Amino acid sequence: MQTDNEKYNETVQPNTAFLNELKDKLPEFFTREGSFDLEKFRNQLKDKNINELSEGYQLDFIGKDYARRQAGEMPSTVIVPDEKQNQGEGKNSKNLFFTGDNLEVLRHLQNNYQNKVDMIYIDPPYNTGNDDFAYPDSFEYSDSKLKDMFGIDDDRLEKLKSIEGNASHSAWLTFMFPRIILAHRLLSDEGCLFVSIDDNEVENLKYLLLSIFGENNFIAQLIWKRRATAPNDNNIGRNHEYILAFAKNNEKVQLGLLPRTGNSITRYKNPDHDPRGRWVASDLSVNGKGGKLAKSTVYGIKNPYNGKIYYPNEGKGWIFAKDKMDNYISTGRVSFRQSTGRPFLKRYLSEVRNGVTMPTILDNFGFSQDSSKEIKKLFGTNVFDYPKPTQLLKAIIKVGMKSKDGLVMDFFAGSSSTADAIMQLNNDDSGNRKFIMVQLPEITYHVNKNGKEIPTRGGRAAYNAGYKSIDEISRERIRRAAKKIREDNELTLPENFDGSFKHYRVVKPVKQTLEEIEDFDPNNTNLFTNMVDSFSSKSLSVDGNATGEQTILTTWLVKDGYPFDTDVEEVKFGNYSAHKVEDNRLYLINEGWGADQTKELLNRLGTHQLEIQSVVIFGYSFNVAELRELENGLKQLDSKVTLIKRY
Repeated sequence: MQTDNEKYNETVQPNTAFLNELKDKLPEFFTREGSFDLEKFRNQLKDKNINELSEGYQLDFIGKDYARRQAGEMPSTVIVPDEKQNQGEGKNSKNLFFTGDNLEVLRHLQNNYQNKVDMIYIDPPYNTGNDDFAYPDSFEYSDSKLKDMFGIDDDRLEKLKSIEGNASHSAWLTFMFPRIILAHRLLSDEGCLFVSIDDNEVENLKYLLLSIFGENNFIAQLIWKRRATAPNDNNIGRNHEYILAFAKNNEKVQLGLLPRTGNSITRYKNPDHDPRGRWVASDLSVNGKGGKLAKSTVYGIKNPYNGKIYYPNEGKGWIFAKDKMDNYISTGRVSFRQSTGRPFLKRYLSEVRNGVTMPTILDNFGFSQDSSKEIKKLFGTNVFDYPKPTQLLKAIIKVGMKSKDGLVMDFFAGSSSTADAIMQLNNDDSGNRKFIMVQLPEITYHVNKNGKEIPTRGGRAAYNAGYKSIDEISRERIRRAAKKIREDNELTLPENFDGSFKHYRVVKPVKQTLEEIEDFDPNNTNLFTNMVDSFSSKSLSVDGNATGEQTILTTWLVKDGYPFDTDVEEVKFGNYSAHKVEDNRLYLINEGWGADQTKELLNRLGTHQLEIQSVVIFGYSFNVAELRELENGLKQLDSKVTLIKRY
């Protein structure tokens, strides 16, 4: 039999994700049968005097329909909690780290983090052709299925499949498109996305982001100077990269400011010992609005020290009317230059914004060699190539998120530079920012024909240091960076400093489990296999000490929209353990539920000893007799309790 998600994915079309979003935002344009009423939508556009045929652009590439379909599919993986980490050093942490394919993680998080992430920063593969981008996804459908889904012939099918494993622009866009679609949904209305990129894909990325976020939500294209000097490998040495910034909603986005540096503060002086503090001199004359000057802004100002009268510069007026100017002169806010005698306005440091605007050219925000030094200082060797410097990331986070208490996500975590930067910021300003990191477990070696592990070209240092996958480096960096912050700030460390994380692995069930699921017949009287055990850490061949029940429960809690720190109460029915969440749902996962348990459940519900709205069961743990008895019993209750069967 098929799982629930497999059944759903069979019905997914390239526009399913788009239609679901429309249904959420514009439900009035959908019929009772769930189809979009295009004629009603057209009429509404005409009513609002909107030209539906206005000029626009569209980004097309081989694989776009497949990418759109991927954005609408349900996850085909389970979330395995790392119980060793989560019940140990990460027990009280609010930070999250996911090991696995970021597309699957983004699919899972649609349920419990939609519209809740304040900022996303990603540093995706740049598609340079130097092995930095190998298309990781595969077309999981047969040729006939692909042709049927997209209505294409053999030639188009070959073109579609040709992008797989190919570092082409189409392959890269097919890879990025569903991830950006899903990331967009996770952002809050006040949130924004920052993406690092270089010349290879910057134009394609910008068009992709414009097509998803909309032209009105473009913030800026920043240029980061990544090297102090240009490389000597060509006539023109590229020493920069780009960072594209987009808002979920430019009218609501909450951007911050960079802290003032020593240079921007030291230019404020107080030579006259003004009790209002440091100031800088500012011009008092300005151009008129629209080229016109109001008569009230053109008048003479008498210098009380030399008796001379001064007028605005030719064609300009004073910025204040005469009565306000007189008041500012009498209170010392307007003073006179000793050299020329002309008036000027004092602008006080205490009255300016608490920070400075980020420039579009970032030429003093850390270099690549700085980030390499950071890695070497933490690990003793360069276990990771091309991380971003935390100085740059701290600046991006400060600007991208005004609040000190928001949630930042990076689903191309790499060495977790973003997590390091967040912890540093929290230490600097006593902030309470949280992070979600996602990293694919890319291995740092390959196995030769003799069965010997050989380090990859870029993974030798990591492999020799004992790290067999990039996600291991990523998690270890968080630990080491947190330790360094604690040691360097022993006396000033904020009380709420969070230097750890909860860890989850997003894993596809093993082939044997998938075969058993396919062969499962819910009408059988007896269950031949304990399917729950198939989802334990051990059965899935990953670390973490999670039971199958813990994996299934974690996956379902996320599916039902609960955060990862939800309180789950164990409820006993004889020797059977169920799990209750927020007087809302009761989860029955393990085998062993029988007539006695059903009787006890119905009694507690009937006498209001137990208050729930639904019972969710793992269908593979129930034979047909147990299931019917439970189903019939719940139907007879006065209080409505829904039975949800999942496969």
